[in-house]
Amino acid sequence: MRVGLYGGTFDPIHNGHLHVIRELISRNIVDRLLVVPAGEPRLRESAPVASGADRRQMCVEAVNSLEADIKNKVEVNPIEVLRQGPSYAIDTVEAIAATYEAATIALILGTDAYEKIDQWHRAAELKSMVEFIVIDRPDFPGAPNLEIGALAVSATDIRSKKSDQIPAPVAAYIKEHNLYASK
Repeated sequence: MRVGLYGGTFDPIHNGHLHVIRELISRNIVDRLLVVPAGEPRLRESAPVASGADRRQMCVEAVNSLEADIKNKVEVNPIEVLRQGPSYAIDTVEAIAATYEAATIALILGTDAYEKIDQWHRAAELKSMVEFIVIDRPDFPGAPNLEIGALAVSATDIRSKKSDQIPAPVAAYIKEHNLYASK
């Protein structure tokens, strides 16, 4: 069994993320996909705008909006948003590996995140524990090992109202909870 870990800030989760999920499942690249919203990401210039609980719930709403044959192989795992203190991928990988003992763990990253992999906490150990699936990112040079025709969507543009590329249930959640409102 191959279990994919698709981590990210998901602030908010958008159609570009769902495209990645659909491609990973429909191409049988992973058997099970865990969407893992980051708790306290360490290599970001700024903290997430939405709370961990809100980002987790937006991920749940987005996953629930997927087609049944995709959705049945995807789950939102709150391990990082429930963790106190910094979120390190290695800690998440160790916990997931203990749950899925016989599985191969595949860490799904964009070319932008993979470029910084050597800066990650316990990077050498992480590299020995997982396979990396590096996804192409529009407008970010890099060497992906999986071309999926990634969509040019950014959470930054969504937060600043320059894009509306989010699933309807996520848009409703954002509106209901007044997230990303102009100050």
